[in-house]
Amino acid sequence: MGNRKKQRRSIRLPAYDYAGGGGYFLTICTHARACLLAHVVQADIRLSEFGEIVCEEWFRTSTLRSYVTLAEDAFVVMPNHLHGVMWIDDDAVGARRGRAPASEAFGSPIPGSLATIVRAFKSVTARRINDLRGTPGEPVWQRNYYEHVIRDDRALRRIRQYIADNPLQWALDPENPHAR
Repeated sequence: MGNRKKQRRSIRLPAYDYAGGGGYFLTICTHARACLLAHVVQADIRLSEFGEIVCEEWFRTSTLRSYVTLAEDAFVVMPNHLHGVMWIDDDAVGARRGRAPASEAFGSPIPGSLATIVRAFKSVTARRINDLRGTPGEPVWQRNYYEHVIRDDRALRRIRQYIADNPLQWALDPENPHAR
């Protein structure tokens, strides 16, 4: 095998336009699943300073990008990950952007694509968190993220319920290092 670089298996839909309009359910995990964003106390989320930064920057995304819509009832910061729903408005930017493939070439971000938006979010939050904790350049986030294309209103209702119930399920969550 020698010098072959291990290829990561993509979880993206190969023919889907990730710069096009649509809704996406996102899960973004911290590096090594470190519980640095919040604490769950009797199903109540208590954000750390780092979790507050994540919250601020998540909602700032739609302020900086008019074609992105976010909703408070479709977002939660957990101790070592976040869940959120993001809508990209195709009418606002679709004409100025090309089709975004399932994965971008390294160093070639596609403006307005889901991957580019998530990359910018992770970058700014990592920088702010590392400034606060005095650890410049240290990883804050896991390398990738999970996304699910929201195909209809029924799926959106299920996702919203999952997000709302996530703090209640923390004791059983496989991402909870104390639940193992």
